[in-house]
Amino acid sequence: MQRGSDRLSVHRDDEMKNELKGLLRSGHPTRVDEWHDPEPAADDDPEVWSGPVGGLGSPAAVERIRLELARHLNRHAFPAKPGEVARALRRSNAPGGLVDAVAGLPRENRYANVQRLAEALAGRA
Repeated sequence: MQRGSDRLSVHRDDEMKNELKGLLRSGHPTRVDEWHDPEPAADDDPEVWSGPVGGLGSPAAVERIRLELARHLNRHAFPAKPGEVARALRRSNAPGGLVDAVAGLPRENRYANVQRLAEALAGRA
């Protein structure tokens, strides 16, 4: 029976919650089949951190920086100070320019999430 705009039954909703529980708790893909997982960045992908899109302070710069940070950090890295984030970036083999930029932020600042850190790096915070 159709219930308004909801296309799934209550039972299917519960099944889907159970399927996602492991992924949400672990923070990494839990499937055995690799073809389900998103493909990681390749070695020959263009380096987003030093790309030509948007100057510092522009919305494109914030998006570009946030994308590069998100490629190398997980959600458990926040809230954190710049030194802690720089160490996490080094552990994940982030580009040296990105690590140096984060390490150069004022040590007393604490960032709640990737968005706040990206805004600080782009000069908007």
